[in-house]
Amino acid sequence: MGVEVKTTCPYCGVGCGVIARVDEAGTVTVKGDPEHPANFGRLCSKGSALAETIDLDGRLLHPEINGRQAGWDEALDLVASRFSETIAEHGPDAIAFYVSGQLLTEDYYVANKLMKGFIGSANIDTNSRLCMSSSVAGHRRAFGSDTVPGLYEDIELADLVILTGSNLAWCHPVIYQRLAAAKAARPGLKIVVIDPRRTMTCDIADLHLAIRPDGDVALFMGLLAHLAAGPAIDQNYIGAYTEGFGTAFAAAAALTIDDLLERTGLPAMLVREFFRLFETTEKVVTCYSQGVNQSVSGTDKVNAIINCHLATGRIGRPGMGPFSLTGQPNAMGGREVGGLANMLAAHMAIESADDRDRVQRFWNAPDIAARPGLKAVDLFRAVEGGRIKALWIMATNPVVSLPDTTRVEAAIAACPFVVVSDILHKTDTTRHAHVLLPSLGWGEKDGTVTNSERRISRQRPFLDLPGEARADWWQLAEVGRRMGFAAAFDYPSPADIFAEHAALSAFENDGSRDFDIGAYAETRTPAYDALKPFQWPQPSGTNSQETRFFAEGVFFHPDRKARFIAVEAPATDKTDGAYPFTLNTGRIRDQWHTMTRTGKSARLSSHIAEPFAEIHPRDAMELGIADAALVQVESAYGKAVIRALVTDRQARGSVFVPMHWSDQNSAQGRIGAVVKPATDPASGQPASKNVAVAVSRYRADYYGFAVSMARPKAPNADYWALAKAEGGWRLELAFNDSLEDCTAWCRQTFAIPDHVEPLGYADRQSGDRRLAFFDGEKLLSALFLAREPVAVARNWAVSQLTADHRNLGRRFAIIAGRPGADMPDPGATVCSCFSVGVNQIVAAVRSGCRSVEAIGSEIKAGTNCGSCRAEIRGIINACVADAAE
Repeated sequence: MGVEVKTTCPYCGVGCGVIARVDEAGTVTVKGDPEHPANFGRLCSKGSALAETIDLDGRLLHPEINGRQAGWDEALDLVASRFSETIAEHGPDAIAFYVSGQLLTEDYYVANKLMKGFIGSANIDTNSRLCMSSSVAGHRRAFGSDTVPGLYEDIELADLVILTGSNLAWCHPVIYQRLAAAKAARPGLKIVVIDPRRTMTCDIADLHLAIRPDGDVALFMGLLAHLAAGPAIDQNYIGAYTEGFGTAFAAAAALTIDDLLERTGLPAMLVREFFRLFETTEKVVTCYSQGVNQSVSGTDKVNAIINCHLATGRIGRPGMGPFSLTGQPNAMGGREVGGLANMLAAHMAIESADDRDRVQRFWNAPDIAARPGLKAVDLFRAVEGGRIKALWIMATNPVVSLPDTTRVEAAIAACPFVVVSDILHKTDTTRHAHVLLPSLGWGEKDGTVTNSERRISRQRPFLDLPGEARADWWQLAEVGRRMGFAAAFDYPSPADIFAEHAALSAFENDGSRDFDIGAYAETRTPAYDALKPFQWPQPSGTNSQETRFFAEGVFFHPDRKARFIAVEAPATDKTDGAYPFTLNTGRIRDQWHTMTRTGKSARLSSHIAEPFAEIHPRDAMELGIADAALVQVESAYGKAVIRALVTDRQARGSVFVPMHWSDQNSAQGRIGAVVKPATDPASGQPASKNVAVAVSRYRADYYGFAVSMARPKAPNADYWALAKAEGGWRLELAFNDSLEDCTAWCRQTFAIPDHVEPLGYADRQSGDRRLAFFDGEKLLSALFLAREPVAVARNWAVSQLTADHRNLGRRFAIIAGRPGADMPDPGATVCSCFSVGVNQIVAAVRSGCRSVEAIGSEIKAGTNCGSCRAEIRGIINACVADAAE
């Protein structure tokens, strides 16, 4: 029979409902929850593979002090005493917490209460600063509160959906599925994608505006000026519910059309068409994400978008409004409890004396932080400068994810006292911890998260607690108790924390604050265990309902009116003679953050298994870079070495590199080392989308590819990238010198026993060399070397780890480096959900399947999460074009 538990996905801000099933043997399977209003049963490739990521391999299972195992009491006593001593000697601002959108709301709440109310400093910031803080700042400037006005449903109800700075198909796949389904049902629904790259999201777009990086402010300023001259302007709404229109319009009108076209890099015809669509379509939703937020002008971009919706009154009604797509699973929950250094709990303002007094009285706190704390980049500069003496990092990996990571790592390494709470023993950050605390992961955690549409859902445990791992809220509460604040942190369960959080939201709230879930202030176990997804606000005495904001004003500035914000179009080109390319960083379809979870899934690693740089073909030709060659991307701050992906999806003069790879799975793939630590002046959010870099070919003497049943040790190689594979691991390699003794290298790297002799091949003229080690019928490892990037069929080579090699012919096929007739090569993975390769799709097309739907019926590809459908369509089109020649 087994047990089914309804929980919530731990990846992006869509907040999909998941049903986890544990059978009698302990095997876990997952599926989408058809009753959850975020996804109605849909899951993306990452969500579908969740059961593949919950093993204990690499887990941190016991507290450690300076590398030795310790008990919880010893570790917590040390943390509490060092914090107390630091405060006594240097003051509360010498302490800092750096937390995460991966925390549950209950964890976040206790962390903020301890830091801001009892330690007495606001030096607590979060990795949400890196993805959504410009949205927060823009909301607060325009609305007087950090309020997302609409619902996911509005994206389906709209007649025009604008996606700006959002690769929805890869970064929020389930919302993409909902939008694609809505367009299929209503072909009249128009979709505009504003993005420097032609991403997979453009597959469903009616119009793609390949804008210059940071050209968004100019584009929406031009739109505002255009709207003000036409019938779409809503003077009644502006007059009744807003302030500042005249100033914002004057700033927009001062931007000439020539300036607009120069700053956006767009043809006038496309700009006019975009303006026409917005002007003539009442039901407009503008979705924006990291491409808007991660900028030195991110807050102005947000306000430029909001200005256009306020000017037309297209906000808060069905099918219309600006919509911030949150990056992390609980960035919204963190914002609700004051997770950012410049906020207080329950959406109260740290700069407000009344709010500070209210929170302090509610908490019965001895102190309350009197001013904003340090934002992420500045916080680690303070660590570097010695102002921060004790640092607690929770559920995040800043040595990979922050900009200028080499400097960040040096700062953490030099900090006198560093505590890291994590689920993994080895990350780029944990290696610098004095105290390591083992935390719970998905399937073990118990609490709540909030998604992009303000919907609060439960994460429920269905796994036993591993080793001595404990919840983050428990760790924080125990430190608080040991610091002398026992009464304030006496929480029997997360239900008690949630009830207190709800009560604070309603405390002295006369409707002047947007966040109010007072209806749940008495929610304790078992009602908490049975809690169904609900959307805030839910004040005490109200029935559960879904709510939009601002259709009839009632904003959260003191006069209850919204503010138009006058913005200025920034210069878009950051390049110069030394650094002539623009680097854009971001996410890919099947990986998440620094891969501490998704990297455990062979299926998710099969689509893209190493870091890469998208380069336009003409740029690649001029630089002498062939497809699949290695390239070096370098700035004034650092460099990375990655694989070239030559594609016309990329604009000339720009490169795209994903942010997921770390020192744990690559030699030089950490792209954060290259990113300049420039930030938005209003939000403090780093600018990770417009970085001036140089790009050059990285020349190696030898290139390699290997597969291994055992996880390889960090290879002695100048370049390497490691990925999980079915039956073992796959490894990309490059050497600046010839590898003289391949057998010895393999024995050391793959831990091959001395008694196992290799089967080998070498061609002195070409330089090709191949080695394979067998133990009985099993392939232990195989190494392929060549003077150019190795052309061996990767997925076929990986499949040999689980094949039976008693047949000598199969062994020699590996040494030959190509599959035999009875071992078809599936090709590079396209559909991760069903492990379908490009060769299988090509074969299906040649057999008569000429649509994505037909491919799905034949070989299932594209029928689960749908994120690969654009790629499948591209393969079909290429095959049809080839056949026509």
